[in-house]
Amino acid sequence: MAIDRGERDGVTSWDLSLDGRRRHDIRVTLILDPALAMVAWVHYAPPINDSFRVSYRKLLRWNDELPFVKFAVAADERPVLTSELAAAELDHEALGLMLARLLGVCDLLLDDSLVWLHPGAKRAPVPVRPPRNEALLDRYAGALAELLPPTADVPVA
Repeated sequence: MAIDRGERDGVTSWDLSLDGRRRHDIRVTLILDPALAMVAWVHYAPPINDSFRVSYRKLLRWNDELPFVKFAVAADERPVLTSELAAAELDHEALGLMLARLLGVCDLLLDDSLVWLHPGAKRAPVPVRPPRNEALLDRYAGALAELLPPTADVPVA
């Protein structure tokens, strides 16, 4: 679902709210410089309030384990998840795969991110509705099998 769109100096951005299978309402910003690249920026979690060493170690481990995405910490201490596509490689298929990969990573790491996303919770909340963009997730599930759990394993309340 598109939330906002902006353009400045030939660079266009779109703010989206997308759903993974386990984690809904994931805020994604797409930034396109047609001469350079498209960057997808996921607002992964609120600012980190715990011991930075533990969180940074976790983010660095995920950077090592997960191809085609990178975690970073924004100026406001908020973890962000990013992916890039060179302008020459950008098409509908590549963009769809990039978005599905980011959502798959958000789902895959949900349990490991509870301390940031749902402080004090023992388990992640169970989605109460199917993902709004289920067709996107289904379309790229085969290409991202290592990230996406089988749909039968994803409870919906």
